[in-house]
Amino acid sequence: MPDLNSLYLFSLAALVLLVVPGPNMAFVTSHALAYGWRAGFAAALGNALADLVLTLLVSAGVGALVMSWAPAFEILRMLGAAYLLWMAWQAVKDAKAPTGQPAQLAAWPRVLLRAALNSLLNPKALLFFMVFLPQFVTLGNGHVALQLLVLGALLSLMALLFNALLAAAALLLKRRLVGGSRRARLANYGFAGVMAALAIRLVFFERSA
Repeated sequence: MPDLNSLYLFSLAALVLLVVPGPNMAFVTSHALAYGWRAGFAAALGNALADLVLTLLVSAGVGALVMSWAPAFEILRMLGAAYLLWMAWQAVKDAKAPTGQPAQLAAWPRVLLRAALNSLLNPKALLFFMVFLPQFVTLGNGHVALQLLVLGALLSLMALLFNALLAAAALLLKRRLVGGSRRARLANYGFAGVMAALAIRLVFFERSA
């Protein structure tokens, strides 16, 4: 187990990282604004589950293998970029759908799966876990893999709580705004723009970054 001091520092660092805008935050916020808190929470849960999977990959050493083997890295990078572009296209389609239909398109299992894949197909997320988690491992305090699992589980829990609160805040904002269908369209178009920009950025992402 990591010592208490490491857990404290890790929690502070994780909290700072969580409040920095990124693709996960954009995913949760856009879905909460467009479809309500349930969709936002499904997105938050999908992100948290992806964090757990990434933690397992790092603990098992798979992450280092993927990042060091060029073909695997390139495949993951291109799949991630293609998936981001696909999500952008789906968001545009949702925005253009007739009034009332987008709610059907935002069924929570679908949102959860999309959110999880959003992280799992991003090599930058895997690289982040490889770099961030080991900094708080305490040598001599037990098996390193077990410490990584504890830290990853803590990060996943914090991310779930933070993103759930973020979805609730987005819902409060939603209730203060007028024009439900117009708001949903704007949220989808905004999300599509963010995903497209991230896809372009991912195409030019290098392993040495």
